[in-house]
Amino acid sequence: MPTNLPPDYYKAEEQFRKATTNQEKIAWLEEMLSIMPKHKGTDHLKSDLRRKISKLKAADTQKKGGPGRQVSAFHIPKEGAGQVVVLGPANTGKSSLVAALTNAKPEVAPYPFSTWGPTPGMMQFENVQIQLIDTPPLESEFIEPELFNLIRNADMALLVVDLQADTIEQIEGTLALLEERRIIPRHLQANHEGGLRIKYMPILGVANKTDDEERDADFDVLRELMQGDQCPLIPISVTEARNFERLKKVIYEKLEIMRVYSRPPGKEPNYESPFVLQIGSTVEEFAGKVHQDFRENLKSAKVWGSGAFDGQMVSRDYVLQDGDVVELRI
Repeated sequence: MPTNLPPDYYKAEEQFRKATTNQEKIAWLEEMLSIMPKHKGTDHLKSDLRRKISKLKAADTQKKGGPGRQVSAFHIPKEGAGQVVVLGPANTGKSSLVAALTNAKPEVAPYPFSTWGPTPGMMQFENVQIQLIDTPPLESEFIEPELFNLIRNADMALLVVDLQADTIEQIEGTLALLEERRIIPRHLQANHEGGLRIKYMPILGVANKTDDEERDADFDVLRELMQGDQCPLIPISVTEARNFERLKKVIYEKLEIMRVYSRPPGKEPNYESPFVLQIGSTVEEFAGKVHQDFRENLKSAKVWGSGAFDGQMVSRDYVLQDGDVVELRI
């Protein structure tokens, strides 16, 4: 029986053959699976692709756990409410920003290319922690291929540029490098026709060295000169700690997450330890965050919050809002 594979499948197959890492190969095989038509003629091919994926994943696991082998430095497990990669050209202040906002201690130096590997740290915003990862400079002359796997797996990116240098060139150059690897700012998604394995992600521009009111005027000029709003921008100064709280708030908002609090029956909620969910999550999804047993055996739920009167009985599919308090009963 013919497979009748579409042209996009063969394009993905070509990219699979060009891939140099197991992670890239797995990603393209999964892309091929998603593109493949679902009928009896493709059953054998599907099984073959799944076997290849399984072997590659097993090889990766063995490589990471084998004697004398180390996990790639660019494999950073996600922690906290979201994972944010901090990107940009050399000497824009990426490492200094991560050091100022988190507990991380990346190497900070006045000369370029002092960062050779990713360095994670946790940033506190109110009662949640968000993971920031300092990364090597994005320069066209040399780019570590595994860096793009790290970016793709992240929830958001900060693009740090130097307001006192060629800022527009820095922004456009970095976005072009990302686009070459099919990583597109989410707010520009409508401008792209789509394609194979495109990653749309929130990208926030951070104009560092906006140290005083005079530099604020420079930043205003920059915003006027930016065409097409390629990247939303926020002015900061690492040396003066300017606009740090504003930056934290914008990061939280762009992650599109919310905090929900559990209230055990007969007790007060713990406002210091929220459960973090994506905006639009339901009571059922919250119950699964608390414990899988709650999701499976949930009988009723009460909600206190801006969208409900105190202690309102709600259904499993009730959509929660930031700051809601939920009492689950099984």
